[in-house]
Amino acid sequence: MRLFGYARVSTSQQSLDVQLKTLKEAGVRKDRIFSDKATGSNLNRSGLELLRLKVEEGDVILIKKLDRLGRNTEDMITLIKEFDAMGVSIRFLDDGISTEGTMGKMVVTILSAVADAERQRILERTNEGRLEAKAKGVRFGRKPSVDRKAVRSLHAQGVGATEIANRLKIGRSTVYKVLTD
Repeated sequence: MRLFGYARVSTSQQSLDVQLKTLKEAGVRKDRIFSDKATGSNLNRSGLELLRLKVEEGDVILIKKLDRLGRNTEDMITLIKEFDAMGVSIRFLDDGISTEGTMGKMVVTILSAVADAERQRILERTNEGRLEAKAKGVRFGRKPSVDRKAVRSLHAQGVGATEIANRLKIGRSTVYKVLTD
């Protein structure tokens, strides 16, 4: 049995240090730790792909937390089944659970579903807040950078779209969009 480790953070600005330290303290050799700085909603992650290629029957993958492997129930179950078919077990260190044995797989599946439901609730609350803010007049997105009055004024003076775009340093398609709004 060989120990492997997997660590993931969602963005390049986040640090993997805590996860890597935990994996090393659990006995995983540095050359057997794979990591990603990418969203968990995508299974096509370079570190995960390399891990899939390296593990063999009887190996165990250590992961600090359940949500570091995947972001939704379907993806988690897919990965767990894939590793299980290879004869590879997964242990989630902070959660104290493992895919070793039938009960372990069931617990991981249930916890994945709970985590997925919580993410859905967070999205719902975020969307509700966004709708409420819009109703109060809050505007989202970047501020318009095109002087629409200038575009219309130049056009009214008979200046062509290409010349308007050049003068205002904007794209011609933007000129057309302003004129058709």
